[in-house]
Amino acid sequence: MRKLRNIELDRLSVEEYKQSDKTPIVVVLDNIRSCNNIGSVFRTSDALLINKIYLCGITATPPNNEIRKTALDAEKSVDWKYFEHTEQVVENLQKEGFKVYAIEQVENSIMLPDYQPAEGEKVALVFGNEVKGVKQSVVNLCDGSIEIPQYGTKHSFNISVSAGIVLWDIFQKINSFEK
Repeated sequence: MRKLRNIELDRLSVEEYKQSDKTPIVVVLDNIRSCNNIGSVFRTSDALLINKIYLCGITATPPNNEIRKTALDAEKSVDWKYFEHTEQVVENLQKEGFKVYAIEQVENSIMLPDYQPAEGEKVALVFGNEVKGVKQSVVNLCDGSIEIPQYGTKHSFNISVSAGIVLWDIFQKINSFEK
């Protein structure tokens, strides 16, 4: 067994990525303070053909060398837009027909393994600040909350890890409709 070289991976160019069909998922980053986390979310979003990322509040925006370090230029392929207030993004997405979910530990949250998007549903996922999580005012506007089950002594994942877990899971569920 040998590792494949990058040239053998048949990756899309940025232009091909922009033209490709996207997964009907958008990501909303609510006041993320770490540029490394932001870059990691861009990179994961690129890998899963995520439609768009909304950067809100104190969340840094490209161009930014700290984002680029972990995004590895994914900030050039994945569409993004900045808004000062996350609440405005949530309301806009709901008007566009998205079901908006906070990725957060709240009363009556849906455990990720139990969450099943409806066929054809457009999904928006809100990931919150590394310390405070998704703002309560944003949680109040969401259609629901999805929680990642955790079994150890800690009660949180790093935001980039949470994004990887949740995006992969929902990407798989949405793509199972096509089979």
